[in-house]
Amino acid sequence: MDCPSVSVLTPVYNGEEYLADCIESVLAQDYAWLEYIIVNNCSTDGTLEIAQSYAKKDRRIQVRTNGTFVSAIDNHNLAFGLVPHHCKYCKVVCADDWIMPNCVSTLVDLAEAHPTVGIVGSYQRSANKVKWQGVPLTVNVMSGRDAGRLGLLNGIHVLGTPTSVLYRADLLRMRRFFFPHTRSHADTSACYEAFQHCDFGFVHEVLSEERVHSGQWSTEMDALDAGSASYLDVLLRYGTVYLTAAEFAARKKEVFDAYYRALGGCVWKLKGREFWNFHRSRLGDMGCDLEWAKIAKGAIKEAVAEAKNPVTAMRKALAVLKGT
Repeated sequence: MDCPSVSVLTPVYNGEEYLADCIESVLAQDYAWLEYIIVNNCSTDGTLEIAQSYAKKDRRIQVRTNGTFVSAIDNHNLAFGLVPHHCKYCKVVCADDWIMPNCVSTLVDLAEAHPTVGIVGSYQRSANKVKWQGVPLTVNVMSGRDAGRLGLLNGIHVLGTPTSVLYRADLLRMRRFFFPHTRSHADTSACYEAFQHCDFGFVHEVLSEERVHSGQWSTEMDALDAGSASYLDVLLRYGTVYLTAAEFAARKKEVFDAYYRALGGCVWKLKGREFWNFHRSRLGDMGCDLEWAKIAKGAIKEAVAEAKNPVTAMRKALAVLKGT
């Protein structure tokens, strides 16, 4: 059978607690035509030893160690640069995640059935939730433009994480760096870049598992509410590409209003200097200022809303006090 080769990548830094499970899930795939590259980012724990022990037992595994420590996003881009030219697809499996035995084969099957598809998404289990829902159940393929509009116009986030998607490898080679910047939403930005050249496929199955733990980068980003700033950034960068001028103007106002309403609520949550400095810096990167008058207006709106439901307000206040 003329089956396409898949390059599986695991960029990792200090992942000894979960790495073995991650590797085992890759080796358990029912898809035979894959090779596996683990990129060790100068780990100081037992990561390298674990990776090398598996490489000794399975010839499909290569282990690379960076000469110097780099950021998590840069480590992903280094890994993408290692994908061999004979591989048609690339599948990332983050070191603290794992994938179902049919993950690679199922994603490849959809991509092969639809040659215009460059990125294939899927559901991902995270604790007791199933993430990345929103693509209609009757839809398995949509144009890149429609995929971009789904997120930008409707706020439906189905692009997932690198662990939940499959990339067509030629997309990785269109730019020097597939992840176009080093912020936490670099993988999302890469999808919006790619959708200008390909379509989006989606498998309505849970094909991966995200491990939830305090050491996740996403945990730190959640504490800063980085997601709201990231969505703003994506909208400002790609809104004019996927939306009409009228749609973009209306959506921009809507998202900024919601953003400042949320920041107003954070006043009552007693967020510290790190939080406010983060948002000031992120807005500055977008060419915008942090507007305290809008934050104050948002805080008033939140206070009025909470006053209408004092029981809920008291619960939130107690939660804030417990966290301080």
